[in-house]
Amino acid sequence: MNTEAETAQNGELVRALIEGAGKIIRGKREFLELLSACILARGHALLEDNPGTGKTTVAKTFAALIGDGETKIRFKRIQFTPDLLPYDITGVDIFDPESRSFRFMPGPILSNIVLADEINRTTPKVQSALLEVMAERQLTIGNNTHKPPEPFFVIATQNPIESEGTFPLPAAQLDRFMIKLSLGYPDRDAELSILNDTPAELDLLSLEPALSVDAFLALQGAAQQIFCHPLLREAIADIVRETRTHRAFTLGASPRAALHLLSLSKALALVRGRAYVIDDDIAQLAVPALAHRLRIRDTKSGASKILREITLERIGALKSFC
Repeated sequence: MNTEAETAQNGELVRALIEGAGKIIRGKREFLELLSACILARGHALLEDNPGTGKTTVAKTFAALIGDGETKIRFKRIQFTPDLLPYDITGVDIFDPESRSFRFMPGPILSNIVLADEINRTTPKVQSALLEVMAERQLTIGNNTHKPPEPFFVIATQNPIESEGTFPLPAAQLDRFMIKLSLGYPDRDAELSILNDTPAELDLLSLEPALSVDAFLALQGAAQQIFCHPLLREAIADIVRETRTHRAFTLGASPRAALHLLSLSKALALVRGRAYVIDDDIAQLAVPALAHRLRIRDTKSGASKILREITLERIGALKSFC
């Protein structure tokens, strides 16, 4: 468990990261906190929103904020289109006539931060090329295994499923994403600020790193050391298990989902300057961490609403017990 001094120091570093991102992503503090919790928990994020809301800018901003003069973050953007092929993402072995052997040409997925832009505009076969590297942080090509550098995380964006020319992500792919967030439109003051400053075009170019790669990796390690009371772990297990038995769902959350919710709760506690998880962390994270993994029987009913009711019931029972 982190000491009080370590928690305060980590809080300063996280605050610098979020405030740096806030210079570009205006008026979205809570969104930035949840996304920061995801990447500090060594997870991958799925951003779903309408075109033009800043999803791509978010990934570019975090790539600019991590690094220093000696160690640069490797950032790659993959624009997903219907004609994309799996090896365009993973890389491929090519024959070298001089050495008379095959040489691996790495694809963009073997980078620190990968922006999978409009991931639902390509076919499920190409989407599945991300499965191994997202879950296991390794990539198998032929007989060889390749690992991405650390830190490594994927920020994928998608337009709403109702948009023309999209391919819904399969359940196995969705389960790899630790969190699903929506950036949403800015409020009036934030939009006026964007109109006056055009931060994505001007400020992003001059944005200075907020912390080094080593400091960021240390924060990821600190997030794992955050204390979570056994009763809160039981609440997480009960929430996840109820999604599997609730009559509203045809597909419940996986054990991976429970681990993701626990890791997210720890990281959010770190982001908010605590060395321990509280029930409000779980209550806030249950929907963005679990809802995208569920399949609902009646499409007119929202999975988020039912999941929120389940979570509040479990958290309420926990408070009554305490």
